Amino acid sequence: MALMSIIDLKPGAKLGKDVYTPLGGLLLPKGKVILPRDLDILRAFLIQTVDIDSNQTKQNLPSPSQDSKKQEIEQKREEDAQFEQIVRSAELTSFDEEYDKMIILIKKAFNEAGAFDIPIFELRTQLEILIIHIKKYQVLYFVPSSIKKEEYMYHNGVLTALTSYLLAQWCKLPSKDWVQVALAGLLHNIGNSKIDQSLIMSPNLLSDVEEEEVRKHTTYGYNILKQVKAINDGVRLTALQHHEKIDGSGYPLKLVGDQIHIYARIVAVADIFHAMTLDKPYKESQSPYLVLEQILLESFGKLDPKIVQIFIRRATQFHQGTIVRLSDERIGEIIFTDRDHPTRPMVSVEGTIVNLVAQRQLYIKELIQK
Repeated sequence: MALMSIIDLKPGAKLGKDVYTPLGGLLLPKGKVILPRDLDILRAFLIQTVDIDSNQTKQNLPSPSQDSKKQEIEQKREEDAQFEQIVRSAELTSFDEEYDKMIILIKKAFNEAGAFDIPIFELRTQLEILIIHIKKYQVLYFVPSSIKKEEYMYHNGVLTALTSYLLAQWCKLPSKDWVQVALAGLLHNIGNSKIDQSLIMSPNLLSDVEEEEVRKHTTYGYNILKQVKAINDGVRLTALQHHEKIDGSGYPLKLVGDQIHIYARIVAVADIFHAMTLDKPYKESQSPYLVLEQILLESFGKLDPKIVQIFIRRATQFHQGTIVRLSDERIGEIIFTDRDHPTRPMVSVEGTIVNLVAQRQLYIKELIQK
């Protein structure tokens, strides 16, 4: 066997030993013939060197140009086999377990961004595992089992990824875009890793200079992601554009309407929802139903109105029987939701029907039980 740097490694080389991830999982097995995709995987996991089968002569190495079709077929077969293994493994775990693993990984990626490459393959794999459990995820109801206010940014990223994945489906984007949109949601705030965290977490009103510095997270994020492989331009542009507004009042480029990438328009809706419904160091969480009403107001000139309407309609669908706490602290059960007023259902409180459409001073403060 011969130890070889990843920099010098070429497609066609055969591994002389198993390659493991930093977490101890098998990444590539002994005897594996390296494909172009495998080089991306090794770089994503920050592997520096591998052992190559020294008995393999240069003449025996397949030519990437001659055997590209064969390599593509083999790569697709291996990826399918890896995903089937992921599915089988995920069936033995719960949504909450995989969610917690995702938080650990995205926290590590944020903390190391700039110093190391983004571990995109590891992040994508864990995201796909989490998506396998997505039927257990309800946008309005899910609350992380353990969340610290100072970890708000990581939870916002993961929840925005999941909600963006659902929104991509609901908006009828091609299936090839769904995971990419989820990655866009996961990484949209990666530029915050280069901002002074005291500014990000500050409970005080920022000065103009401080506000301008925080706004740079969009361009920082784009610059971090533009060198990352295995993501498309929509993911990169989402980091840059998720604070743009339909009417041109956003930043950093003051784009208008369809000039904003569809991924960024989807992620903007999901991001705002979770930003307002999660506890932050400087602000308490708000009722998801009240937040939906505020997002509806934002859709006039700020957010994409079609995406907002789809989001509100689908997020509030089939919630009859949900136990809720009203803003006057009374407990009741949702018995009917009017399609024209999805955030203001009828609630049965001790035998009395409360129509939240008519009683505008009341709203659903908290979802207690589905």
